[in-house]
Amino acid sequence: MTSVNTIKTVGLLTVLTLLLIFGARVLFGEGAVVPALVLSLLMNFGTYWFSDKIALKMTGAKPVSEQDAPEVARIVRGLADRAGLPMPGLFVIPQAAPNAFATGRDPQHAVVAVTAGILDVVNERELRAVLAHELGHVRNRDTLVMAVVASVAGAIAYLAQMAQWSMWFGGRDDNEGGSNPVAMILGIILLPIAAMIVQLAVSRSREYGADDTGAEVSGDPLALASALRKMHSVSRQVPLAVNPSTASLFIVQPLVPGGLSGLFSTHPPIEQRIARLERMAGAELPASL
Repeated sequence: MTSVNTIKTVGLLTVLTLLLIFGARVLFGEGAVVPALVLSLLMNFGTYWFSDKIALKMTGAKPVSEQDAPEVARIVRGLADRAGLPMPGLFVIPQAAPNAFATGRDPQHAVVAVTAGILDVVNERELRAVLAHELGHVRNRDTLVMAVVASVAGAIAYLAQMAQWSMWFGGRDDNEGGSNPVAMILGIILLPIAAMIVQLAVSRSREYGADDTGAEVSGDPLALASALRKMHSVSRQVPLAVNPSTASLFIVQPLVPGGLSGLFSTHPPIEQRIARLERMAGAELPASL
């Protein structure tokens, strides 16, 4: 399963890179292809080294010691040992909405963050399943993959914005090797959408994979299903106020989509995730654990 996921991820990353090159060519001509590749490499380098710091800063997460959060630390340490991972750093987001995420370029630099409100919503059994899910992201190397995917998708969106401003303020000469205005307009509209669709495909696939790994590590698929149900329900009433670019990091969708925006959710439908976990457990999720 891991090899299949790796092949899928490499394929999707390749599609994003080709979109970046194609977008640079369509929007700015042949001369922009090499600069676009250089920009992508620089962004990926920065993402590799600083993605965890950026994510923690944007979510307002604060570091805590094992003495500050003994219950969370005890569970994480036990799960990390079971998963064959080093003990990650612990962070708390001072918000009431129940949620959690993991980040870091590799298991040796991983961190796990939970919101202050998660302990008010889930019980210990469910918390253990949630933290196992996050360690699943770490073991599957999702944290780095998602950061790189986001950086390339962001570069494509940035190119489209540059092209839009260029058209508004005089554009460029067709003699420079660029495309016609119709192609530029189509590129400005369609390229960011295509990049977002690929990004969402990676994000949703990774959530399913972390559910599977987390259920395996915790040995309790129904506890994870119950936690997802609870957190999803509460999050619809108490949204987690974070930057939209960090939404894909969290275990449940932190922003209430509403309307057609649900089509572009960074997470699979909660009902489908619960159904998959029920099949793993061979039992239906009861009304209460």
